Amino acid sequence: MTDKNHASWFYLLLIVISGFSSVAQTTVNAYAKITAVSGSSVLTLSNVDQTNHTFTVGGQVIVMQMQDDVIGSNTTNISTFGNLSSIANAGNYEIKTIAAITPTSGTPTSLTLTSVLANTYNTGANSSVQLISFRDLGANYTTSANISGNSWNGNVGGVVAFYVTNTLTLNHRILADGIGFRGGLYSNNNGGAICTSNSNTLYIANDNQLGFKGEGIYKNTNNNFNNARGRLLNGGGGGNDHNAGGGGGGNFSAGGQGGNGYNDCTTFPGGGLGGVSLSAQISASRVFMGGAGGGGQQNNSQNSAGGNGGGIILIKANAIATSSTCGSSIRITASGLNANSAGNDGMGGGGAGGSIVLQVPNFSVTSTCPLLVRSNGGNGGSVSDAQAHGGGGGGGQGVVIYSIPIPTTNITTQVNNGVAGSDNSGGSTSAGNGAGSSGTGTIASASGPLPVKLMNFDGLSQINNIKLLWQTATEKNNSHFVIEKSNDALDFTVLATVKGAGNSSIIQRYELSDFNPVYGINYYRLKQVDFDGTSTTSPLIAVNYADFSEIKIYPNPLNTSESLFLEFGKIEQSVEITLFDLAGKPVHHEVVDVLPNQQIELKSLHLEKGIYQVKINLGAFGYKMHRLIIN
Repeated sequence: MTDKNHASWFYLLLIVISGFSSVAQTTVNAYAKITAVSGSSVLTLSNVDQTNHTFTVGGQVIVMQMQDDVIGSNTTNISTFGNLSSIANAGNYEIKTIAAITPTSGTPTSLTLTSVLANTYNTGANSSVQLISFRDLGANYTTSANISGNSWNGNVGGVVAFYVTNTLTLNHRILADGIGFRGGLYSNNNGGAICTSNSNTLYIANDNQLGFKGEGIYKNTNNNFNNARGRLLNGGGGGNDHNAGGGGGGNFSAGGQGGNGYNDCTTFPGGGLGGVSLSAQISASRVFMGGAGGGGQQNNSQNSAGGNGGGIILIKANAIATSSTCGSSIRITASGLNANSAGNDGMGGGGAGGSIVLQVPNFSVTSTCPLLVRSNGGNGGSVSDAQAHGGGGGGGQGVVIYSIPIPTTNITTQVNNGVAGSDNSGGSTSAGNGAGSSGTGTIASASGPLPVKLMNFDGLSQINNIKLLWQTATEKNNSHFVIEKSNDALDFTVLATVKGAGNSSIIQRYELSDFNPVYGINYYRLKQVDFDGTSTTSPLIAVNYADFSEIKIYPNPLNTSESLFLEFGKIEQSVEITLFDLAGKPVHHEVVDVLPNQQIELKSLHLEKGIYQVKINLGAFGYKMHRLIIN
């Protein structure tokens, strides 16, 4: 690779992600870059990738701020370069529904949402906003292959997101290892100054003879920030002269500093600084891809790039289960990648773990197929030479967020810091592990923006009303439901408003009766409204109704010589009439066509004295039994 080309490729995109199973895997999402937001509901798109899924009207999508202008004034060549100034909108996300797509077929250039966005999203030069399809895998779903996502490429990717109404059964892995922010490339060969003051005082440079910084939540557009040991928010800094290691990426915890450099330069250490911790900003509503490790500095072509950070996994289901047998260990993982190890040069830092959000109220995991939920930091690269050089810093741990207390029955949750790489074959280490204590990156009982999930909405025709019933699997910020009705499926009026549960991770059941339905088909729809006014509307349901309370049978009791009369109120249709004796034997049967308020006479029944049952069958409207006494 020429120096020119070497400088132009800021980041190394790894193709092979360590730890992936040989089992086939599939990507379930569509992705697009959002280049503009108009009126808080119209999104302009580019870089659309619908290879594995498509954006469709009525489909749900995630709008996520992947990067933002968070660096502020921390842009000068001092140790505070790359520190967090203000989190702005980085990491914010929400779920919306598509109302319209332009053009209506092919690759969309824009789309309109059914409601305005709750958050503000920035699409400026140092920002990146992404649209991800929030894929519906059905009422129940059993995996047939590993599920992963596209690797982040600077515009799209890095996220795996889907929902299952009831139970997600895992026979395979959900993988986002190393698909997050991209590792910084190692330097060109350069035998620069050894252990001088410039080694530890150079934080920014446009110089490919120094290690490149790892990628993070600030979208860098300034070549002067490309190289040297200053961190780039949660991306680790690159190694300086001579042979210093790259810093580890950060997420929930900070990344470790890269190794000092050739001959263990403790006076002027040139190792890249670790990416910052974002633990104070992380919540179920704001998550980040793992920051990438910085690249090492080399002069003998014995080096390594920084490891990629872990991606983001968003799963919503009523339950996650495993079966009694499984072909391989079951995992949901978003770990950062280890940096490679090599000979007598500086090594790359490990990538930070990513983010896993599980809005799942129930787990049913068998002892024979236990579940591992993991978001570890990657390890820094190690030096195999006998002489000390610079090992890579360890990546910071990621985060695992549950909507319930952390489940433990046959489930292991693991969020460990990456380990620093050694400086030589003897195991001496001047690089740092990911900061803080491993295992702190777990958040329990958190409520995030994954939406109210309607399990069903049904109508039941009764004697004098229609009963409407619905259930939700989970609710988030659910203010109320508005039930609307129509006689023609075109013009709707409000039937009633029912208060929602607000926030809930258990099944909620609701019912409402319409005591004024019309004869024939009644149409209903259910609108769910959040506290902020955002709403989603269910598909229509149609319920056939006939008022059985208007059906009259007389006289009763009836003399053996009399005719039996029936009136059907507003009913206008074919009616099946059957009389049964007490033994259940039919003794009279006929089908008549009735008009509204028409009187029907049943003559010559010739029935003996006793008690009978009259069955009035209205077909799709159901039937009713009447007791008849004959004297």
